[in-house]
Amino acid sequence: MAQRSIKSFFKVSPPKPIVDKTEIQVNGDEVAALNGKEEKKKKVKRQRIESSESESESTNEQIPIKQEKQSPKLYASPKSKKKKILTENKNEVKSPPLKAKSSTKESQKKEVTEKITKKESPKHNLLEKAVKVEPKEEIVEKEKENVQQEKEDKKEVKVAVTEYNPAKANYDPVKDACWSKGEEVPYYALAKTLESIEATSARLKIVSILSNYYRSVIALTPEDLLPSVYLCLNQLAPAYHSLELGIAETYLMKAIGQCTGRTLAQVRGAAHKTGDLGSVAEQARATQRTMFTPPPLKLRRVFAALKEIAHMTGQASVNKKINKIQSLYVASKNQEAKYLIRSLEGKLRIGLAEQSVLQALAVATALTPPHPGGALRDQPYLLDSKKFTCEWKYDGERAQIHVPGDEQPDLGRAAIFSRNQENNTSKYPDILRRLPSLLKGDVSSCVLDCEAVAYDVRNKQILPFQVLSTRKRKDASEAEIKVQVCVFVFDLLYLNGRALVREPLAQRRRLLRTHFNAVEGEWQFATSKDCSSMEEVQQFLDEAVRGSCEGLMVKTLNGEHAKYDIARRSHNWLKLKKDYLDGVGDTIDVVVIGGYMGRGKRAGVFGGFLLACYDPDNEEYQSICKIGTGFSDEDLQTLSETLKAHQIDAPRNYYRFEGAHSPDAWFAAACVWEIRCADLSLSPAHRAAAGLVDADKGISLRFPRFVRVRDDKSPEQATSARQVAQLYLAQDQVKNQANKPTPKEDDFY
Repeated sequence: MAQRSIKSFFKVSPPKPIVDKTEIQVNGDEVAALNGKEEKKKKVKRQRIESSESESESTNEQIPIKQEKQSPKLYASPKSKKKKILTENKNEVKSPPLKAKSSTKESQKKEVTEKITKKESPKHNLLEKAVKVEPKEEIVEKEKENVQQEKEDKKEVKVAVTEYNPAKANYDPVKDACWSKGEEVPYYALAKTLESIEATSARLKIVSILSNYYRSVIALTPEDLLPSVYLCLNQLAPAYHSLELGIAETYLMKAIGQCTGRTLAQVRGAAHKTGDLGSVAEQARATQRTMFTPPPLKLRRVFAALKEIAHMTGQASVNKKINKIQSLYVASKNQEAKYLIRSLEGKLRIGLAEQSVLQALAVATALTPPHPGGALRDQPYLLDSKKFTCEWKYDGERAQIHVPGDEQPDLGRAAIFSRNQENNTSKYPDILRRLPSLLKGDVSSCVLDCEAVAYDVRNKQILPFQVLSTRKRKDASEAEIKVQVCVFVFDLLYLNGRALVREPLAQRRRLLRTHFNAVEGEWQFATSKDCSSMEEVQQFLDEAVRGSCEGLMVKTLNGEHAKYDIARRSHNWLKLKKDYLDGVGDTIDVVVIGGYMGRGKRAGVFGGFLLACYDPDNEEYQSICKIGTGFSDEDLQTLSETLKAHQIDAPRNYYRFEGAHSPDAWFAAACVWEIRCADLSLSPAHRAAAGLVDADKGISLRFPRFVRVRDDKSPEQATSARQVAQLYLAQDQVKNQANKPTPKEDDFY
């Protein structure tokens, strides 16, 4: 190290008296430099080294220096020699400043150094080379670089996998992640995220947790974002690919049993007890020991394996699938086993809806933009400052009609897709046959958004959805079709090679009515009305209900929020159904006679219930519906505890129900609940008011939702079977088809 560097070092670090020993060993040659009180003695010893040149050249003789006992180890490698020299240099630096008293000492050190460098043996030349290769200035610079590198490494130190917490406050997408930039996302990170979501009931908190995980994926490994989204949605591909795992629960139980040494009966019993096969898999995996630790699961590889399982076909496909599942299951750890098995079941059961996933993705891309330019944000929306229109909401099935073509429409390639992008072309051959009457001569290609509704051609009336559901789902023959449909066209997305989704609704509607024909009973435009007050909306809603519709769709006509949002809900379209409003829709008082054990998030409590009305004429309780919506977590906990006090071993002989609806637990008729529903419909699966309206069918509630417990009513005071029949007959859609003969059984199911 240069003299200037030594002086600057002493300015920074004050001198301290040090009693130190430094020894240099080079294949038997020893030089001792000592400080402090023994300085005079050491001077003599150094003089002996100088005067005995022959001794220093000998490799077998030791220099007679009196010293303390030391370790007998001697290191002769050049690397070790280098280390020793560096140690001496450091000790020299730490010695007291060379002033006045140290003049003799400085000369002695110089003599020692010169003596070392003057040696002519090859080994001494090696030492000289070592000293020359790395002078002190370079060593200091390297030490600075190492310190800086350590600081940089500390910045990128990732959180331990088992400590990953996406629910953490002030989450940092890089520092709080459990993987580094460019690494594959560990499957454990997703499993931990799903576990945090399952333990949360607040929707905004769920969105926050999932967005934190997505932010880390975007910042560190954006290639794994798409598999992450698919696994959160419990899908493997877009719906139009129709790619499903197709694994029966029994096969999963078999795979778990074979991997953990349990019988199929043991696994099945545990699953029935807990209500969740995923939890059973997690507990079984936790107690399993393996001879070697398999490599940790990576998210993209799990996703690829699931897709591989879904594509397996053929005679031996079942065994291949089980083997693949076992390889994944054995490699899983902790929470990974639970959510892996749930994904294979096709049910995550954590309360994560598709809309929450989309919102989390939006939040993630806004907070951690995937490109330097950042994310664009919409202006605040005002429904009261825009012009809007109301359309009847038809009770049918979404039919998005695609007609390709260049100069002329290619009707042979026309297709019909459902709300979930499933291909329903073979279900509606009658609609495809009518296409020429819909298209005007200037249309070469188009995409139409429509609703296919069951329709009474003779009486020109809309029929209930239950009638439409009796049509064959696939490969229907037009000659065998008994239920006719009318297609209500309400939007135009594509016309003659031009996409219109960014155009305002007013423009799309004008083009729709300009280029397409309306044919009564076959093709009709959705009934609409531009409203400017709530009174007009209420009046139009009443008209829609009388016209056998579910309610209204409220849509913005102009402006930024009048564009077509594909496959998502937004303020652009608002649904207004009759059962969403107080005072609109029917409420019925029913009796709880059975309960279904909850799964996933609802495990440990009853998640669904079998309800019945009371028939005083026959003194019996008749099943009217199953219900699982309208409950908070606290409601389910309280209601389950209340109902357990009324649990019985078997149904009473005066309970009327279908065997397919047998619950996990039966209750004595004691608790009365108020239920709201959208409407009432005929059903061969329930026995309420059986024989009063239809000779064979009963009546069931459509879209029932829990309202409250009626402690003020006894079971005998619940809604009677005759009242249920009267409510059914009072519906507008039933009145509209009063003159129509009752359809045959085959027309319904």
